[in-house]
Amino acid sequence: MAGDSDNRKLGYRIFLGVVVLVLGGSMLLYLVPQTPGTGEAATDTVAKVGDQAVTLGEVRQQLAQIEQRNQVPKPLESLYARQILNQLVFEKEIEYEAKRLGITVSDQERADRIKQYVPGAFVNGTFVGMDRYAAEVQARFQLTVPVFEELIRQGLLEEKFRKRVTDGISVGPNELQDEFRYKNEKIKLNYAVIKPEELAAKINPADAEIKAEYEKNKSRYQIPEKRVVRYGLLDTTKIQRNIQVSDDQLKVQYQNNIQQYQVPNRVHVEHILFMTVGKTDAEVDEIKKNAEDVLKQAKKGAKFEDLAKKYSEDPGSKDKGGDLGWITQGQTVPEFEKTAFGLDKGQISDLVKTQYGFHIIKVLDKETARTKTFDEVKDSLRAPMVLQQADQQAAQAADQLAKAIRQSNKVSLDDLAKQYQLTVSQTRPISVTDPILELGNSKEVKDAIFRLRQNELSLPIRTDRGYVVLSVQQITPAHQGSLEEVREQVVNDLKQEEAGKLAKTKAEELAKRVKAGEKFEAAAKALGLEAKTSDLISRNDSISGAASGKQLGEAFQMKPGDVGAPMSLGNTWMVYRVETKEEANPNDFEKQKKSLTEQLLQTKRSVAYEAFKTALDNRLKQEGKVKLNTDKMAGFGSFS
Repeated sequence: MAGDSDNRKLGYRIFLGVVVLVLGGSMLLYLVPQTPGTGEAATDTVAKVGDQAVTLGEVRQQLAQIEQRNQVPKPLESLYARQILNQLVFEKEIEYEAKRLGITVSDQERADRIKQYVPGAFVNGTFVGMDRYAAEVQARFQLTVPVFEELIRQGLLEEKFRKRVTDGISVGPNELQDEFRYKNEKIKLNYAVIKPEELAAKINPADAEIKAEYEKNKSRYQIPEKRVVRYGLLDTTKIQRNIQVSDDQLKVQYQNNIQQYQVPNRVHVEHILFMTVGKTDAEVDEIKKNAEDVLKQAKKGAKFEDLAKKYSEDPGSKDKGGDLGWITQGQTVPEFEKTAFGLDKGQISDLVKTQYGFHIIKVLDKETARTKTFDEVKDSLRAPMVLQQADQQAAQAADQLAKAIRQSNKVSLDDLAKQYQLTVSQTRPISVTDPILELGNSKEVKDAIFRLRQNELSLPIRTDRGYVVLSVQQITPAHQGSLEEVREQVVNDLKQEEAGKLAKTKAEELAKRVKAGEKFEAAAKALGLEAKTSDLISRNDSISGAASGKQLGEAFQMKPGDVGAPMSLGNTWMVYRVETKEEANPNDFEKQKKSLTEQLLQTKRSVAYEAFKTALDNRLKQEGKVKLNTDKMAGFGSFS
């Protein structure tokens, strides 16, 4: 019995990701969990909350994992690092406050959360054992059990604080009425959009203006150092064309990896999920009615993918039209699996109830367990084998090239090209900021170009196209650009400046004319502008190519016939007149009351929780419990 108890305790943890989605929580969703125990030295501590440290290693680890999934532009690296640090500090602050108040997460609470989100961890209420549990955690979330165990505790702990802060929040009748009016008032506008780029084409500065602009802003027009580079390319594409792979070679590959071609029973499905986790019985009944309405639309032929994007609450598949990809038996919950494998290709299920909520399932394709034949897979085997052999040949040739370049500083690029069948080409003059598209815009190539001396050969550098050997042929030093060199840039600057002024002038003149009583369309036409009329829009709508309802907030306070002040929308200007205004229909209030209440509650709760976070942080800093050492973060760019 003790062993069973220990196993259950080990299984009583899960992940933060799903918890945060359910809570609509404050955790930064793109942050990934750090592995406990990074072994960072105390000198790498960037923050301390009580006796808990946040290390530079933790920040680096999370940033690296974000970069594996999404490229982080270098200028934004410091911003990401700051957000990661803030989040890690907040986690420690929550821990500190929980300890002070005696708030803990029980084993039973963790077990209940596992049953909601990892149903495969229990069979008939009994924990399946660590091996199977760990395998499922790894397969689903690419995380180890220790990380899951810590994250479930953190998520539930924050949930307790969120409930303490937000449970007493309510929405008053006046707030509901104001929100109802705000969301349901509609206006129709006459409007014109004035775009400087369209006016710039008609502006032709005189030579005197161009010269004056150049002399006035001469320091702006600097020409950076530019280099012309000859390069020899060992093209892997050409090598691939000469490689022949026989069926016998492919068969050996097929036999050696036969297990890869074993296909289990599987089904390719889409689904629409209506979440019921944490809902009351009354709310579940309402959710079921909504799900049934969507099911009727699907059965009548509405596009399933569009319905999923509109109604599904599964964040992992919603944007993909509900597509879950291929699933195998044992991979999902029993109710879902039984239905999915029982449907025919193209068939749509009735409502399926699981612990997540109500699902509508559509089967796109099905496959019975089997081993794919050699003929089925040989074409897919050929390309990787050709690519592998071409890479090997190219790497061998690059080694020989490097050896030849090291042996003699007198060997020429042309000699190497003849001996190793390199394709020789030359770049245009390029600066350090110019892209080198012909060489795959490789950073390593760019660095080498601006490091090499004139006529010096680089060692072979690998690029997307193959290996290149570089030779700088010409260097033009940075210098003050003459008017002849920068004339095009000066003209463009003049055009943009004049077009911006002209757009503002036209906007002001149009507004003045319409306010004076001139018809909008006639006034716009006289100024060479196109007058348009919008549809009825609410504050949550937008006018395509113009402004959003939120940007037009002042227009909703006006009467029909009123003309708004010219609006600056970046470089673009907009002038509008309120043609009609439609007040909120009181008869719609009761229909929207429930959703309006939920939306307002969510907003107020989010604001309250953010205020709690700020207050907690400020208090702990004032008490000296939070200490930051952000100098350690200087390696992340302009961190401040």
